[in-house]
Amino acid sequence: MMIIGRALARRGYGFLANREYFSNIVGRHSYIHLRVKSDEYPRSLTYPVDLLVAMDAETIFMHFEDVSNRGFIVCDNASLHKTLEEAPSIEDITRERIKKRCNELGLDCSVESILKYLAEKKKASLISLQYEKIIRELFDKYKIDPRQLSRYLSGIVFSAFAVLLALDEDSLRYALSLHFKERAQIVEQNMDLYRIVVREMGGYKGALILAPPRINQKKTMFVTGNDIVAIAKIVAGVRYQSYYPITPAADESVLLERYSFIEDENIGPLLVLQTEDEIAAITSAIGASLTGARSSTSTSGPGFDLMVEGLSWAGMNEAPVVITYYQRGGPSTGQPTRGSQSDLFNAIFAGHGEFARVVLSSGDHLEAFYDTILAFNLAEEFQVPVIHLLDKFLANSTATISLPRLDEIKISRGTIVREAKEYKRFSLASLVSPRAFLGTRGVVMWYTGDEHDEYGHIVEDPENRIAMYSKRIEKISLIKDRVPKEQKIGIYGDRNPDYVFVGWGSVKNTVLEAIDVLRGRGIRAKYLNIKMLWPFPEREFVEAAENVPADRMIVVEHSYGANIAKLIEMNTGISIEKSIVKFTGRPLTLKEVIEGFELIESGKKKKVVCRYGA
Repeated sequence: MMIIGRALARRGYGFLANREYFSNIVGRHSYIHLRVKSDEYPRSLTYPVDLLVAMDAETIFMHFEDVSNRGFIVCDNASLHKTLEEAPSIEDITRERIKKRCNELGLDCSVESILKYLAEKKKASLISLQYEKIIRELFDKYKIDPRQLSRYLSGIVFSAFAVLLALDEDSLRYALSLHFKERAQIVEQNMDLYRIVVREMGGYKGALILAPPRINQKKTMFVTGNDIVAIAKIVAGVRYQSYYPITPAADESVLLERYSFIEDENIGPLLVLQTEDEIAAITSAIGASLTGARSSTSTSGPGFDLMVEGLSWAGMNEAPVVITYYQRGGPSTGQPTRGSQSDLFNAIFAGHGEFARVVLSSGDHLEAFYDTILAFNLAEEFQVPVIHLLDKFLANSTATISLPRLDEIKISRGTIVREAKEYKRFSLASLVSPRAFLGTRGVVMWYTGDEHDEYGHIVEDPENRIAMYSKRIEKISLIKDRVPKEQKIGIYGDRNPDYVFVGWGSVKNTVLEAIDVLRGRGIRAKYLNIKMLWPFPEREFVEAAENVPADRMIVVEHSYGANIAKLIEMNTGISIEKSIVKFTGRPLTLKEVIEGFELIESGKKKKVVCRYGA
């Protein structure tokens, strides 16, 4: 994926890909679903697909119905005579479903019969390659360690892509050189592998040739969601990042670890610490923030659950800390490598007692960049914990995006005391007290998990309790008043709409593309992308809805409960009953949103549950 994506990006094409993989280690089915466009950056994934490249028989069984009319299938010649029973890593329940579908189509559950069906019914083209022969030819030339040969199967896959798309060798070499960096021999081996595949595929070169690129971007970033958040943290000036390894959050910290060794006066020192558990991760990040370091921690649902006591401590002590929260399928261990948006209320309400916090969400890679920086600014301006709510779909998707506008970025650290004779850390003179860092000259301060007075001393006096408790809580109103509308809610689509879609997070671009499709059918629609989930922007939401009745509003969310609808009703009284939801752990696709809308518009359903994805 990375090699093909980089080669296409170098040519000027837009690229979007999502990686799906099992959480076990026994080699169950993994796949990459990607989309390439010549005129714009792809916003969503869709199906059917024009090309299916299979490394094994299992891929054919799992995805044969995804192939479009006149699509292409590349597979291993050795897979042709495999039957469903000879694909042992397919789960039993999935095997039974495939068997039932094959019976319905009159197929005998073999790869050969499936490919014959696709050729007859969909006029699909089959390209059968002898994978073992191709690898053996490479082995004979380079005397590769036999234990390493299986690694070159992926080279056949990207080579087949390159042949069908007629990618030039310069772009491929560029992408391989970036991927393998100093290992020139591996680059040459893969280039030779490509040439062998070109020879074996004969007249298929350029069979899926793309239109000339017309995106007209001089510079493009090629990043995952984890990458762009890590890069944004560096731009924001993060000095301490803690984490305990957990999917899908860990890759962000791994990238930050690479930057911790860079000596650059524009970056500054960065400490990344893998802690013994999530409790240590959140508490060490809070401790770093008290010293004046911009600090954050990164986790997923189970890890966040363990951080909640520390989160409450940060709320009590008005400590600015950022928690980057990548959602995955729950509850409990759930689906560790699958996506979800079901942790909305966990992020907003977790923690004992009441205290101010900010919860932000991002809809795409570029939004995640700006929101990451915003999270640090809000944390320090208002001295509250900020939770940046993302998900696996964004974390593990790779995309070409335009470069962020660095000239638009502002760093705000709030009111900082550099020296003082008498200092009240929790002064009641304002809702946001002037902040001094530990070690500031002439400053003494106290921090405790208990209720305290302006100095930080433990006090249980009822009048003091009212004053201090109110000070912390009333920051919520202050945040609502001071945060600009565009940082709270994104408004897209048509004015005076027939329908309003409502959502947050990674469903954004899929819904936006669906709105474009519906516009072509004469249906006007708008999308309200809620970016600041808490404090909820009720005034801005009501204004943006343009008095469209609730029965013409549709929530789109990766959850069972369409939970944003509950949050909207809680804060505005507007009750949205129609929804398009998905909770399989696989990403929502363009086709699913359009088909879901059609079912709702026709009155056949109020709630559409989507199921696409192996």
